[in-house]
Amino acid sequence: MDDRNSKVWEATLTPHRSLSREGFYVLMGLVIAVNLVVAGMFVALGAWPIGGFAGLDVLLVWWAFRVNFADARKLERISITEHELVLDRMSEKRPPEQKRFVRRWVRVELEEDRERELIGSLVLVSGRTRVAVGEFLAPEERRTLAQALRSALAIPRI
Repeated sequence: MDDRNSKVWEATLTPHRSLSREGFYVLMGLVIAVNLVVAGMFVALGAWPIGGFAGLDVLLVWWAFRVNFADARKLERISITEHELVLDRMSEKRPPEQKRFVRRWVRVELEEDRERELIGSLVLVSGRTRVAVGEFLAPEERRTLAQALRSALAIPRI
C-alpha cells in the first residue's frame, strides 16, 4: 500500500477454541483409558467383537477434534484505510482470498430479531456484492464488531 492509503483501522478475527493441545492429549488419554476398560470387560465376557467397536469410538473422537483444530486456523482480517475496506481471508483448506471495497460505498448490515433477541449474520454490502464476515463469532461478538466497523467507516477524514 502507498502512503496515501495508510491503514487507519484493523481487526483480526479468529475462531475461539477453549481446548488447548495439552487438554486434547489429556482428553484423548481418558477416552482411550475408558474404552480399554470397557473393551476389556466385554472381551472377558466373551463378546470380543465389541473391543474393535470401542477402538472405532477413539478414532471418531480423534477425527472430530482434528477437524475442529483445522477450523481453528481460520483467519479474517478487516482493514479500513482512507479510501477502501480490505477483507483478507485465510484458511488451511483454501487459498488466501482478498476482497476490496470502496470505503464510501460499504454498508454494514447485522441481521437482528429484536423481538426474540436473536443476532444473525454480519454482512458487508457494496452495491450488489454481499460478503458475510465473522460467521464463526458468537452473536454478541458480531454485534460488537458491527458497531466497531460502523464507527470506523464513519470517520470522515483521516
